[in-house]
Amino acid sequence: MELNVLENSAGKLKVEVRGETHTLLNLITEYAWVAKATQASYIISHPYLSEPELIVRSQNPKKTLSDAAGMIIEKTDDFQKSFKRAQRK
Repeated sequence: MELNVLENSAGKLKVEVRGETHTLLNLITEYAWVAKATQASYIISHPYLSEPELIVRSQNPKKTLSDAAGMIIEKTDDFQKSFKRAQRK
């Protein structure tokens, strides 16, 4: 995955997320909303010829995106622990 910041202005962050698909972008936008974004969305202009662009608006979009990533990490860690416990049964 490669990230390229396309726009970084007051209240808005637009990032190209190279090499990813709807799966990751849906997850990130879902948690960005939980992290109090006023807008969290992405666009893929063409499914074969363009890379996804993630758009986050909030008072501090970098913090919002960072908080969303942290929540995703927590959830995946919880899932991994639960899965390991389930395997022992």
